Amino acid sequence: MKALVLSGGAGTRLRPFTHTSPKQLVPVANKPVLYYVLEAIAEAGITEVGVVVGDTADEICAAVGDGSRFGLDVTYLPQHAPLGLSHAVLIARDFLGDDDFVMYLGDNFLVGGITPLVEQFTAERPDAQILLTRVSDPTAFGVAELDGHGRVVGLEEKPAKPKSDLALVGVYLFSPAVHEAVRAIRPSARGELEITDAIQWLIDTRHDVRSATVSGYWKDTGNVADMLEANRSVLDGIGAGVEGTVDAGSELVGRVRVEAGAEVRGSRIVGPAVIGAGSVISGSYVGPYTSIAENCRIEDSEIEFSIVLRDSRLDGVRRVQASLIGRNVTVTPAPHTPRAHRLILGDHSKVQIFS
Repeated sequence: MKALVLSGGAGTRLRPFTHTSPKQLVPVANKPVLYYVLEAIAEAGITEVGVVVGDTADEICAAVGDGSRFGLDVTYLPQHAPLGLSHAVLIARDFLGDDDFVMYLGDNFLVGGITPLVEQFTAERPDAQILLTRVSDPTAFGVAELDGHGRVVGLEEKPAKPKSDLALVGVYLFSPAVHEAVRAIRPSARGELEITDAIQWLIDTRHDVRSATVSGYWKDTGNVADMLEANRSVLDGIGAGVEGTVDAGSELVGRVRVEAGAEVRGSRIVGPAVIGAGSVISGSYVGPYTSIAENCRIEDSEIEFSIVLRDSRLDGVRRVQASLIGRNVTVTPAPHTPRAHRLILGDHSKVQIFS
C-alpha cells in the first residue's frame, strides 16, 4: 500500500498566516500538523508516500525533505492549481500505479493514527473505505447518507440541505478502482473534481464502498478555532518534563514541558503547556493549553489557550487568550493617550462608564 498526502491547498481560512507559510506547517504542540500525518502513515507500515504540492512547494519540501526522518520515501507531485481531491488522484496516477493507497489530507488531525483502518482495509479489500464523524454543521463538509443497514448510499459535497450529520474525515482508502472513477466524473459547480463525486460513481456502479465512524478526536485544522482545539487535544496527552532551566522563583503546575535551552524565571506556568527550545518566560503567567514555540520571549505578560509561533515576543501585555500568534511577532501595550467620553443622553438616562 502507498500513501497520497495532499499539501497543495491555499489555506484561505487561516489567513494571514498562510500568506507566508503553508497551513500544513502551522504547529500543534510545537510540531507541524503535516508531521503528525506522516508519522501516522509510517506507524501504519506504509513507506512510499506521494506528497501533492502547489504554490507552497518549496516550504513543504524544505520541512519534509526526502522523508527519511519519518522512515518514509517521499515523492513530490506538483499540482498547478487546487482543482479538487479527485484531480490530485489523477495527477498521482503514475506514482500510485495499481497499488491500494490511503489518501490523507495534510491539514487533518486524527488522534490514534490510521493503523487499524489500514489493517482492516488490507484484510477485507473493499473498493473504497471512507471515515465519518458527526459534526454540528454538515454544510461545511462532504456529507454521507447511510441506509438502514449502515451502507453508504449517497454523498454530497458541502450541501445546503444535508441529509445527515455524518461528515467525511480527510482520510480515504482506495483500491485501483478509484482511477476509473476520477476519470469518469466532471467538475462540480465549484469547478473542482470532487472526491465525493468519484466515490458516488463507485457506489452507482455497484462497487464495494464501506464506511467507518471515527469515535476518537478529529479536526480539519483549516481555521484558527480548530487549530486551538487540536492543540488542546495534543497537550492533553503530553507528559511533564524539564530539559531547560526553571528558577526557584517560578512555579510549574500540572503537566508542563520545558524544552532544552528554554528558561523560566519568576513565572507561573499551569499545564498542560509546552515551552519551546530557546524560549524565555520571565515574570509572566502561561495558562493551560498554551504552546510557546522556539526562541520566543514572554515578559511581564499573561497568555493562555493560545499558540505562539517561533521568534515572537509578548512584553507587558495582560491576558491574551484563544489566540494564534505568528512568527516574528511583537505584542506590546498600546501607548497611553488621553481618553474622553462624548455623551448625548436623554432625560432620566443611566450610564455606567469604565474610568
